[in-house]
Amino acid sequence: MAYSGKFIPIYPLKYKGDHTNIIFRSSWERLVFMYLDKNPDVKFWQSEEFFIPYICSTDNKIHRYFIDCMVEFYSGAKFLIEIKPKCQTIKPLMKKGKKTKSFILECYTYSKNSSKWTYAMEYCRNHGFVFQIWTEETLRNLGIKI
Repeated sequence: MAYSGKFIPIYPLKYKGDHTNIIFRSSWERLVFMYLDKNPDVKFWQSEEFFIPYICSTDNKIHRYFIDCMVEFYSGAKFLIEIKPKCQTIKPLMKKGKKTKSFILECYTYSKNSSKWTYAMEYCRNHGFVFQIWTEETLRNLGIKI
């Protein structure tokens, strides 16, 4: 089971949504939530409070993409943020010419994520946001210890 739980903000007024029901689904999400909650440059933030409809390339059906974080800074900059390990942001490469079960699953996951991210980028272009995928490198560059 993945590391998950309820996040209780120190500054609940900065959270745009139900601050009593903030769920983190990984230790990295929890760390990002702490970073956003404590960051004085953040005007407001939220997690999984809305979704973007998207058509997944794996089944050509409509699904709902709940964004990990939406953030607006006092500077006016607005971001939609996905938190993922870097290895999940890169197209999988087949090793030694074998299609293993894990390779097929990695391809499926990457394809599904790519579909989500394509629709998220389009949403951002139409609504004045910037879409970013925060990996372990991003977290370290922000000074977040993982």
